Amino acid sequence: MNAFDVDVTVRPDDAAVTVTVAGELDLATCPRVTRATDGIPLAGRTLVLELSALTFMYPSGLNVLLGLRERARAEGGALALAGVPDQARKVLDLTGTGDLFPFRP
Repeated sequence: MNAFDVDVTVRPDDAAVTVTVAGELDLATCPRVTRATDGIPLAGRTLVLELSALTFMYPSGLNVLLGLRERARAEGGALALAGVPDQARKVLDLTGTGDLFPFRP
């Protein structure tokens, strides 16, 4: 994987679906995350984005997170973030959106 790639892995179970995102989340890679999550039914389930292998998140990545949050809420589910690296947490804090997401270790 080079610096401009993102790897997305989906692991569903009964109560949650964990999506691991590794690499950079930017304008070029956001569509891959969106495609990977579009078909996941969220009714009553939690979508957990595991971000510990995220190397950088651009503002376009924040837009993906906000869109997934809204979609999860609209479908009666929830979105949680896990393993959020410092750089991504700074993006959330600087934009005032950190409080919109529950964080998991």
